Amino acid sequence: MMKVLLFLLLLAVAAGVAAKVFQARADDWWSASREPLGIAPDPATTPEAVVQVYAARTYGWRGAFGVHTWIAVKPGNAPAYTIYEVIGWRHYRGHSALAVHQQAPDRRWFGNDPEVVAQARGAGVDDLIRRIHDAAMAYPFADTYRVWPGPNSNTFTAHVLRAVPELRADLPPTAIGKDYLTGGLPVARTTSGTGFQFSVLGLLGIAAGIEEGVEVNILGLTFGIDPLDLTLKMPGVGRLGV
Repeated sequence: MMKVLLFLLLLAVAAGVAAKVFQARADDWWSASREPLGIAPDPATTPEAVVQVYAARTYGWRGAFGVHTWIAVKPGNAPAYTIYEVIGWRHYRGHSALAVHQQAPDRRWFGNDPEVVAQARGAGVDDLIRRIHDAAMAYPFADTYRVWPGPNSNTFTAHVLRAVPELRADLPPTAIGKDYLTGGLPVARTTSGTGFQFSVLGLLGIAAGIEEGVEVNILGLTFGIDPLDLTLKMPGVGRLGV
């Protein structure tokens, strides 16, 4: 019985990865949509401060396995959002991989729709925004970028989120690089601030937290279970469950 369940689980993972590969090849990168989806609060009608964390499948074959993540902030009464993210092509062209710019926070990532991973609005959020900025500016790998196992865009987002545990952000299991720790030690709090993790260069580790459940990282791939959400966490597919 266990062998049958394991086979079905692996079959589901393979089917999910194959579907993402097919989807990733649907558009050329230069014509892929970068349009906003309208899921972010409109700054023109939203005076309160807003923080949102986004994730979207990466472009090309890598999108079958991983996502790109970024953080969007809008201080109180600000007319626009500021985006904090790390982008590999900037590093490859000799620039800092860290990008801080104003644009639509909920734009597609080269054809792939983003999802909101965590958010906060209202009282006290302006202080979170200041801490997000400080953590982003202190990111130690702005001049380094590796798709696998990190440091990459997800390493950066995880680094910033550990500085603002109030967001209780649980990055998706497809955020490869999130377990590449930036503090110089193999032990750190999880990104949600509700647990702890041990990781060796993002290649091998374990994490446990109220928001994350239990995760095992093997060669940058995340396997886990989240009892509170009744979900499994699988490479490529992401979350499986209710």
